[in-house]
Amino acid sequence: MAGARERKRAERRKRKRRTEEASASVEGNGASREPAAQPQAEESFQERMSRRYEERNAEARAKLEPLEAGERPAAVTVGAIISALLAVIFTVSAILAVAGVDASGRDIKPAPIIVFALVFVAMTFGMWRSRYWAVLGFQTLLLLTLVASALGLVQVETIPEAVATLALLLGSGLLFYFMIRAMARIQMPEPPGAD
Repeated sequence: MAGARERKRAERRKRKRRTEEASASVEGNGASREPAAQPQAEESFQERMSRRYEERNAEARAKLEPLEAGERPAAVTVGAIISALLAVIFTVSAILAVAGVDASGRDIKPAPIIVFALVFVAMTFGMWRSRYWAVLGFQTLLLLTLVASALGLVQVETIPEAVATLALLLGSGLLFYFMIRAMARIQMPEPPGAD
């Protein structure tokens, strides 16, 4: 508490001294009446950190290479394959639900399953064509999978459940990580001379 008060007092003294110096220089140059140049303010911690992060971001952007025509990052290809598998699973499930196949006595409504199937089909085509929106949507699903599998680790009862849940957590985490760089490359402008 006392340290904060002392800092505020020191800052006030600095401002007062700067103001007095600025007014003295204006009075000394009475004929010119030009406004005194503002002294260079010291950079705050936030400003320094913001500048450093922007410099790091610029370095990272400089290292990235834009995608060539028809190029697709490996992580996006893996995501597209996984999305295609999920699209097939949801499509088959929707067909079975519409056909009225018994699901352990539960009444399954096909509409939500059809919606999920359509979303995965659209995401598959979008990722196959390296579209940013599709990769972003798939990363959202990966993030939900990460959260669900992390919470699922709390409830496991057997070792195979724990191994499967941990594998799902690690696999989706790795794919999420590699897709970040792929998304940055997809978002970059096209190389010069590209149509």
